[in-house]
Amino acid sequence: MDLSGLEVWIIIILVVGIIASNLAVLKYSAKFKMPQFGDPKKPNSDNNADSSDKAESATDNNSDTEINN
Repeated sequence: MDLSGLEVWIIIILVVGIIASNLAVLKYSAKFKMPQFGDPKKPNSDNNADSSDKAESATDNNSDTEINN
């Protein structure tokens, strides 16, 4: 199979075009933040306040019980 000069140039231009388009898509998609699977989510500050209140009330209940006994 003998490729003429025109066919070789067409193949080269196609390959360079595919590489350039892939680089453009990579550059465009790099702006987006992807979710990280498996990482724990950061708790909200509201959730932290609720959990600390529950922990304090549980501690208070235990100290009341010791005093009453």
